[in-house]
Amino acid sequence: MASSSVPLPLSPPPPTATPPPPQLPQIHSLSPPIPNLKTPTIRSRLSKICQEGRPHLARQLFDSITRPTTVVWNTIIIGFVCNNLPYEAILLYSQMKKSSPYTSCDNYTYSSVLKACAETRNLRIGKAVHCHFIRCFSNPSRFVYNSLLNMYSTCLSSLDAEMVGRKYVEVDFSKYDLVRKVFDTMRRRNVVAWNTIVSWYVKTERYVEAVRQFRMMLRMGIRPSTISFVNVFPALSSLGDYKSADVVYGLLVKLGSEYVNDLFVASSAIFMYAELGCFDFARKIFDNCLERNTEVWNTMIGGYVQNNHPVEAIELFVQVLELDEIVFDDVTFLSALSAVSQLQELDLGQQLHAYIIKNFVALPVVVLNAVIVMYSRCNSIHTSFKIFEKMQERDVVSWNTMISAFVQNGLDDEGLMLVYEMQKQGFMIDSVTVTALLSAASNLRNQDVGKQTHAYLLRHGIHFEGMESYLIDMYAKSGLIKTARQIFEKNDSGDRDQATWNAMIAGYTQNGLLEEAFVAFRQMLEHNVTPNVVTIASVLPACNPMGNIELGKQLHGFSIHYLLDQNVFVGTSLIDMYSKSGVIDYAANVFAKIPEKNSVTYTTMILGYGQHGMSKRALSLFRSMKGCGIEPDAITFVAVLSACSYAGLVDEGLQIFDLMQQEYKIQPSTEHYCCVADMLGRVGKVVEAYEFVKELGEEGNVLEIWGSLLGSCRLHGHSELAEVVAKKLLEMDTRNSMPGYHVLLSNIYAEEGNWENVDKVRKEMRERGLRKEVGCSWIDVGGYVNRFASKDQEHPQSHEIYEMLERLAMEMRNVGNKTIQNSNVDATPRFDE
Repeated sequence: MASSSVPLPLSPPPPTATPPPPQLPQIHSLSPPIPNLKTPTIRSRLSKICQEGRPHLARQLFDSITRPTTVVWNTIIIGFVCNNLPYEAILLYSQMKKSSPYTSCDNYTYSSVLKACAETRNLRIGKAVHCHFIRCFSNPSRFVYNSLLNMYSTCLSSLDAEMVGRKYVEVDFSKYDLVRKVFDTMRRRNVVAWNTIVSWYVKTERYVEAVRQFRMMLRMGIRPSTISFVNVFPALSSLGDYKSADVVYGLLVKLGSEYVNDLFVASSAIFMYAELGCFDFARKIFDNCLERNTEVWNTMIGGYVQNNHPVEAIELFVQVLELDEIVFDDVTFLSALSAVSQLQELDLGQQLHAYIIKNFVALPVVVLNAVIVMYSRCNSIHTSFKIFEKMQERDVVSWNTMISAFVQNGLDDEGLMLVYEMQKQGFMIDSVTVTALLSAASNLRNQDVGKQTHAYLLRHGIHFEGMESYLIDMYAKSGLIKTARQIFEKNDSGDRDQATWNAMIAGYTQNGLLEEAFVAFRQMLEHNVTPNVVTIASVLPACNPMGNIELGKQLHGFSIHYLLDQNVFVGTSLIDMYSKSGVIDYAANVFAKIPEKNSVTYTTMILGYGQHGMSKRALSLFRSMKGCGIEPDAITFVAVLSACSYAGLVDEGLQIFDLMQQEYKIQPSTEHYCCVADMLGRVGKVVEAYEFVKELGEEGNVLEIWGSLLGSCRLHGHSELAEVVAKKLLEMDTRNSMPGYHVLLSNIYAEEGNWENVDKVRKEMRERGLRKEVGCSWIDVGGYVNRFASKDQEHPQSHEIYEMLERLAMEMRNVGNKTIQNSNVDATPRFDE
């Protein structure tokens, strides 16, 4: 990037050599020849000592001088700046000002001290120096103005970053721009000044203006330097301006090989084309480099990683390993580790980790942080924690990385405990920690943790991009939908971004407020916020409980219009919506058209087939997963076991249950055990199901498993076993949370005519205050959703509906009687006379 340079050299130019006088022949020499050497000046001695990297020795020599001249002051200040001691340089400047009137500051003084202010990011002192030279000079030199530009650009951009990280303060540079103001006051501007202003606009994300200033510089007849291109390339990539990028790079080529072969320019051009997605151009520039340093290799590898091309990144990394002349740095390994994380290849990650250990005497913290991420993404969270525990030095990124890894891998409680330990170790919670905390609170549905985190944000004035969406999501998942809505409405409608709208829509859907979800979706469109895949995937589940397939079809059409239907998340939501709406053929059609499917897509389709009694299709699809290279997860096995249960395929189901444990090493959960018990019970193997549940021991003491068993007892008339199962359920249901099981047991007794036990169970329900929630069903007719409940009289056409039901019941009884009579006639034995 552009930076002001101090033109004054550290040492004066060597004196012109004086030719020695002609030597006269002498027979005897009584004394040695007198050397003709000029004594070095104080300035040159100070400059040489500083160049040798010994600024403190130079300071000792400087302090021995009674009245240093301006030139000597400048030399020591510049020497300290060049030795990365900017604070000491500023102190020397302060002493120099106090020594007035014996010494006065000149252009070199102000240029060097402004550079020191830029390096220390000290805007206050920089402004003071600006005031000093305004008072002292009516017309400062051009290089002083260049240093002033650089100081304001550096200090203001770092100040903006601090504000964003600590407390949200939007800095509107378009209204009051000190850098631009200084630039406009310059009478003459060279390429350094233009480079600085272009760089400033890029730093403040005003990319259009950055490109405009670059063009203005060309119109002014200023020949661009290599730094000019390094500065403008990021603006073009951020704008996504392919045509201008080609034009500017063409200008670069036109200026000659000196520009094209500059390694900084090559690296910046590769980055620009990679950001624009033009990997062919980026790779061509890379391949045509006459020489490549570490930065060029890192840029090409990083470009592949950032654009989700991990295979190409690893291939390039392997190539660079074979080159002896390239010295790897932290960035090289960070890019390689990120590529492995994207691939989720544990074996490759372990090899890379071993190679890193061999090539580093002590692993840098930043590399160890990336290793932790890599193992967590490869589902080896325990290895991540082992590395974290063994780290001799940890920074706040290390803690945040490990906390986020726990939360992302479903270990929310461990993540919360680590936050507590982090605070005990004296590390401050930042926006990344807060994000992890809110995600953990959302996953756990823990209101207390969420509220405490929110309070911490308010107390410390922390604000970060996307904060509202995290808070809305947390409160909605914790059941506090009103609080979520308050945060949503408090945020000005014009400031709501896509993530905030998505969080509110998903919150409404999750809390059963379906009409509100659609209203929010319409408002989002009215505010010209373009929906994305998350929006569609969040609103589609609202169609199922409403029983309105027409809304689902409209959303499907909407996703096609905005080219979102090919996305795996949208496709999976559409499959779920259509299969739950009873249109399994539509679901299968959507499944077939999704270009890239994951395990969730297959699981949803298998579940749909199972619920529609298409068990053979479900099993066939399950077996096809292995051929497609997609590994089933625990939920996939729940879906396929459910399909076997619906169809009564006990043998196939038990084989799949064993396959899950032996081949895929998946530990069965409550859902899997429940499926097996239900599968055995449905086909009449109630006793086997009971024995299976008993063998589970403590692991099987779950209400859902025994409840499924009770349902099988009723289905096949095992009343005695039903009493045993019901007794077990009553023992486990200490909170009286399952009144449905009491009703089921009562129905079993009623079917047997055991009215004494029926009264006993119902009396016990009354004493416990248990009441089964009334079931509800609905159907969409002509775009109107009709809802029905047991003994419902609220529907406007309830009289006609009950008459129709009675008529249908009569017809069914008549058909049933005829069937029984026919079967009895056929079953009558015939004897020969």
